[in-house]
Amino acid sequence: MTIGSARREIGDVRQGGTGSIPGPRTAADAYRVSDDQVHKARLVVAENSEDSEDLRLLLDMLGLISATPDQPPPVSR
Repeated sequence: MTIGSARREIGDVRQGGTGSIPGPRTAADAYRVSDDQVHKARLVVAENSEDSEDLRLLLDMLGLISATPDQPPPVSR
């Protein structure tokens, strides 16, 4: 995922996005984060960041982007 693609994807979310409250998690999946959850988290961060540098910093701090493109982000490992 690139910074530009996160910015482009939030266009749909801002216009008609309605959030839903996720269901309770069990102990078995407490440490698993799905690809969909990572995607939604990136969109929220992109929507609320001030500029591309702010976005990059927040995504990195939250473990939502990987330093190497061939590996998943830290939050998904």
